[in-house]
Amino acid sequence: MSKLAVVYWSGTGNTEQMANAVADAAKAKGMEVDLLGPNDFDSSKVDAYDAIVFGCPAMGAEVLEESEFEPMFASVEGSLSGKKVGLFGSYGWGDGQWMRDWEDRVRASGAELVQDGVMANNAPDDAALAQCAALVDALG
Repeated sequence: MSKLAVVYWSGTGNTEQMANAVADAAKAKGMEVDLLGPNDFDSSKVDAYDAIVFGCPAMGAEVLEESEFEPMFASVEGSLSGKKVGLFGSYGWGDGQWMRDWEDRVRASGAELVQDGVMANNAPDDAALAQCAALVDALG
């Protein structure tokens, strides 16, 4: 059985809905899943998981949430080499630049980005939740 970490931050509940969709799909495939907030995850925990899926909404000028999520992600980036990684998040404005920038950071870390990040405009609709479930399939 594979072990998956779903590490996310949510301000309005939209990204949390996406995190739950990822976790539910992984559990349905028989994976062991830990849902974690940014304060519960650091580089010492990366090796405990076969794959990690990160979720964060766009904030401000299309950046990751800056007080909790960004510091955590910056601290684990250097530990992701060779790890299967997926990304998801919601946004309310812009065109998804925060996700493209985040994908580039994951690729630069040496991690295996299993597919393009899943984005939902505001609350995730059924299609976005289905994409979250498909993200689990992409983890292999």
